[in-house]
Amino acid sequence: MIRALNTAATGMSAQEEQVNAISNNLANANTNGYKSQRTEFEDLLYETVKEAGARSSANSEYTVGHQVGSGTKVAATKRNQQIGSPKITNNPYDLMIMGDGYFGVQAGNELLYTRDGAFTVDAQGVVKTRTGHALVPNITVPPNTAKLNISGEGKVEAFIVGQTEPMELGQIPVFTFVNPAGLSELGGNLARQTKASGEAIEQIAGTDNAGTIQQGTIESSNVNVMNEMTNLIKAQRAYEMNSKVMGVADQMLQTVNNIR
Repeated sequence: MIRALNTAATGMSAQEEQVNAISNNLANANTNGYKSQRTEFEDLLYETVKEAGARSSANSEYTVGHQVGSGTKVAATKRNQQIGSPKITNNPYDLMIMGDGYFGVQAGNELLYTRDGAFTVDAQGVVKTRTGHALVPNITVPPNTAKLNISGEGKVEAFIVGQTEPMELGQIPVFTFVNPAGLSELGGNLARQTKASGEAIEQIAGTDNAGTIQQGTIESSNVNVMNEMTNLIKAQRAYEMNSKVMGVADQMLQTVNNIR
């Protein structure tokens, strides 16, 4: 009965983490470029009471063993890399990557990555995130710009008042990773590369595995609210069943203790 109590406790703890992940997904249902988390479980160690294939007698072997499990735990929270639906804003500084990849932003001496393309400019015309991190590469928009054009390949051109030919300001690259699920999320819609993600691969938008850039559009969160609510109900029921197992095990222990 002590084993049942401990096993049920691991199940309750795992479902609690599942609910935490679901609540985070729902909270970020309107966050630009947010990728939903999926909780993955794995079973814990087993006690082998009877080994499959061991001798059952001098002339026979057990075809089926007897193992007793000790519960479950959360092994990982994996990001769903599916692209969120586009949200048209017609703002020239709003960008969306239509496919794989990330924008690079400079945070101090570190290069970070984001799918949130809601950029703006500071007083000097430098394109930055709303928290002040400069877009890579450093692009400065002239003060007398009449129109800003960003192509699908990331080429940035400014049409200056009084000039017929556009001024080229730079090329926005798209950074891809061998394993984007291995990125470390930092909050603020920013992520950092890790050993698991591999080194960032700087590419021209639209080449190889890199997506194209869509101007005047922002990527919405890819959270599916209906799926999250369904998973929430499943997690709640699993939590309740594990709590009932603890109650039953406690009652059985009480029965044993009451034996005279």
